[in-house]
Amino acid sequence: MAKKKGDAREYLWLQCTETGDLNYRTSVNTKGGMPEKLKAGFMKYCPRLQRHTKHKVKKK
Repeated sequence: MAKKKGDAREYLWLQCTETGDLNYRTSVNTKGGMPEKLKAGFMKYCPRLQRHTKHKVKKK
């Protein structure tokens, strides 16, 4: 898929709050600002702990 001119997408990492590992990478549309859902964080699977933990957004 070709990247269009003017795309306002940015890559973010999701960091586990318990281990500090960067487990997931996602792209978000930053044209209208950061969505509130991203600021709150997600419950995602942490492979090191083998359970779901809270993951917060970290920009690299």
